[in-house]
Amino acid sequence: MSARAVWSRHALCTDPADRPAAEAAITSLYTQLNRPPPTFVWIGSPAAAVGLPPLTRSLAVNWSQAGPPRLENALATLYSTERSRRPSTQDHLRRTVRDAIARMIRTEIANPLGLHFLGQHDVDWVAQLPKPNPWATIARSCGWWWPRENVCVVSERPSVLRTEPIPGEDGVLRLHAPDGPAVEYPDGWAMHVWHGTRVPSWVIDEPTVDHIANERNVEVRRCAIERIGWRAYIDQAELRLVARSDDPGNPGSELRLYDLPDHVLGTPTRLLLAVNGSVERDGTRRRYALRVPAWFDEPLDAAGWTYGLTGAQYAELQRRT
Repeated sequence: MSARAVWSRHALCTDPADRPAAEAAITSLYTQLNRPPPTFVWIGSPAAAVGLPPLTRSLAVNWSQAGPPRLENALATLYSTERSRRPSTQDHLRRTVRDAIARMIRTEIANPLGLHFLGQHDVDWVAQLPKPNPWATIARSCGWWWPRENVCVVSERPSVLRTEPIPGEDGVLRLHAPDGPAVEYPDGWAMHVWHGTRVPSWVIDEPTVDHIANERNVEVRRCAIERIGWRAYIDQAELRLVARSDDPGNPGSELRLYDLPDHVLGTPTRLLLAVNGSVERDGTRRRYALRVPAWFDEPLDAAGWTYGLTGAQYAELQRRT
């Protein structure tokens, strides 16, 4: 297995943390800074670090100060020095793990988290480190972690982490799950993601026309409609039929043009419902909907536009795929 594949596995690992290995590696970093071994507090997710009860009293000052305490400052400097010596050459790891996964998790946690490190999500640069190395061991062993004087908070890895390839991007992934959380931690904290877009759980678990109509965010509405399927959405929302015509590029099939209310996607749009020219494995032809500009009143013109043709040119097609 290539080094790229090995570190991708560590970054996306959903096994329980290797607590002994993580604690030993973190302790070695404390030792480098002439600190005694910390007391370890394990939590179920990064979100659980917000207002963690065992630390609220003893670390209240540390969490509220404008500048980092001495231990945090020293460890941040050590981290920065190590990272600058070995800049990431793993662009696919950075874009997948740091940019697409860790950043989305951090954004979802609204409260400040203080100085923390990403554990398994630091792989884009620790992959360059010589072995053995405590930073690399930590990345192979646990989730995010928070070092403080005499105590260290460490998160478990996610129990669910689901991704998909980004079309046209070799080796780069994004979060996506069509039937449940894309990210879930052992304590139940979770995120739902549709093709890289963070969405409320209802978009995945219970998408309905009523939910879509009441949603203010245009991107969330778009994701919810895609989750239902444009064809099903047309039926369930009872969209107004503008016009219909035979499909000359697909004999025996029909083109239908529907009006999509402005509030759905935030801009005037129409939908062209068509039938795939190619037969599926089960012998059927898939029906699909395409968004087209609102100025089209004729299905042939709208269909031609999707191919870069005029309606008259599209009408001359003998067969499309």
